Amino acid sequence: LGACFYTFFSKLSFLLPYMIFSMLLITYCKTSLKEIVFTGYHFWLLLIQIAGAVLVYRLVNPYNPLLAEGLLICVITPTAAAAAAVVGMLGGNVGSLISFSILSNLSLALVGPFIFSHTGIQGDLPFLPAFFAIGMKIAPLLAFPFFLALFMRYATPGLHRFLVSRQYLSFYLWAFSLTILFGKTMAYIVEQDNYKNEFLLAGLSMGVCFLQFATGKWIGGKYGNRIAGGQALGQKNTVLAIWLAQLYLLPLVSVAPAAYVLWQNIINSWQLWRKERIRC
Repeated sequence: LGACFYTFFSKLSFLLPYMIFSMLLITYCKTSLKEIVFTGYHFWLLLIQIAGAVLVYRLVNPYNPLLAEGLLICVITPTAAAAAAVVGMLGGNVGSLISFSILSNLSLALVGPFIFSHTGIQGDLPFLPAFFAIGMKIAPLLAFPFFLALFMRYATPGLHRFLVSRQYLSFYLWAFSLTILFGKTMAYIVEQDNYKNEFLLAGLSMGVCFLQFATGKWIGGKYGNRIAGGQALGQKNTVLAIWLAQLYLLPLVSVAPAAYVLWQNIINSWQLWRKERIRC
């Protein structure tokens, strides 16, 4: 829908921050502080998410800034809220996944403004103005839903229970957000006259996606959390990724996280099929 009616949906992009905020709030409402426990492998995964993203950007940027930014956004984006549901269906440790999801989102809220102020369309601006401008958009979007969910648990228990019992709302928000994002991405694509970069970005995101799932499973396996580790590092909040790419990086970079949606869902579908086959 987003691709077919991009002229309409691309105009609705102003709704995306509110929708991302709402999705995170609904997800965090079902999380209690007792479930949040950080272990060693969480910090290894976080190191790959933050330091790994910066490293690959620095290595590739001198040769191809567009591909470097595609790598950056596909690695640095935090874990998807929907990853907890997939971990549950695969028989993994849901609490461990939720803990890392919170850690990865709050970490990006802290370091994201610094990183994005040195890249993309912000790279030529003075550091402090760029840092604060980005920080005022990213930090509230990623951090406030968590603290608001904790506040609502005790201050407005009725509203909190309402959101906990309606987790399906985040699915519809996610679907509509993707429709808007694909519309905006398609608007960028049709303006191009060289499709080589689009194919390179899509292929790059596929390699990064498979590598992150494999690395997460390997690290998680060392701590007895192989399933949660794979989803934590591999399944990304692609709505946030595309929005950040379109806002702070070269606009065409959004093709990479848009393609990542396809790759990660292929992997998730295969994992669920394999799990069902083994159970039968």
